[in-house]
Amino acid sequence: MSDKVLVTGAGGFIGSHLTELLVKQGFDVKAFVRYNGKNDWGWLETSEVRNNIEVIFGDIRDYDSVHSAMKGCRSVFHLAALIGIPYSYVSPLAYIRTNIEGTYNILEAGRQLDLEQILVTSTSETYGTAQYVPIDENHPSVGQSPYSATKIGADQLADSYFRSFNTPVKVVRPFNTYGPRQSARAIIPTIITQILAGKTEIKLGNLDPTRDLTFVKDTASGFYEIYRSERTFGEATNIGMNEEITVGNLVQMIAGMLGKDITIQQDSQRIRAEKSEVERLWCDNSKIKKLTGWEPSYQLESGLKETIEFLKSNLQRYKPEVYNV
Repeated sequence: MSDKVLVTGAGGFIGSHLTELLVKQGFDVKAFVRYNGKNDWGWLETSEVRNNIEVIFGDIRDYDSVHSAMKGCRSVFHLAALIGIPYSYVSPLAYIRTNIEGTYNILEAGRQLDLEQILVTSTSETYGTAQYVPIDENHPSVGQSPYSATKIGADQLADSYFRSFNTPVKVVRPFNTYGPRQSARAIIPTIITQILAGKTEIKLGNLDPTRDLTFVKDTASGFYEIYRSERTFGEATNIGMNEEITVGNLVQMIAGMLGKDITIQQDSQRIRAEKSEVERLWCDNSKIKKLTGWEPSYQLESGLKETIEFLKSNLQRYKPEVYNV
């Protein structure tokens, strides 16, 4: 079997960066993109590797299309998911079907096809508000939103396949990834696009929560290094910077980089329910450094610079005046 791999969610934010990295590393990549009537490849439409990949359309919720896409592959990087936390309050069932049933489809098809590796994408949201810091992989799981609950369910399902069927599963747990191509619902594009649009009063939610922010190219390289390691089977592995910053300080940092004076208006529709807000995330990244060769290449300021330049060139794709659920 060749070095053919499948990336689900390949047209999305992290998925497109990972697809590009894998192509550059010499893999034969099949990019699984959600079926749509426009034949739209998402961020892969303008990617430098668009002519070096095989795009497969399907639906992660549909076992038949998942099984068909995985045929002939050695491994799968499973990133397809519903990820917007606010929308998970609107439609929890959609998250169950996509995040849990979709992961089941990957695991079961991978088991039937005898794949060599199945990398399942988790999230730091599975930890909930930090009970201790930095957060290592032994931290308890707390479902503080329907989104995080479905990701916990998917993680546990993956672990059960490893334990029950010896399926070669690895759980990849990124903390807060940012960078070019991220959707407007995320905090960093929300801040930057409002400032670039000329707004001096920025609408945001809570300013006190802390996040551990990792540039998307470092997250993609984390996936790759976890894939390469023989020591990460049956394990959940964090990807993060071992740093934290409050949302409020992040806003001021970005405004300073853009040379703008701003004020902040707290927008009630952007505030999560009190018991649902994850107040603190700070990654313990010692495990990935111990088990793999991963080291981040970007610090926050250098990553923000690339993100700002991307958003300057692509501001027309965003709607800074609209709250993106």
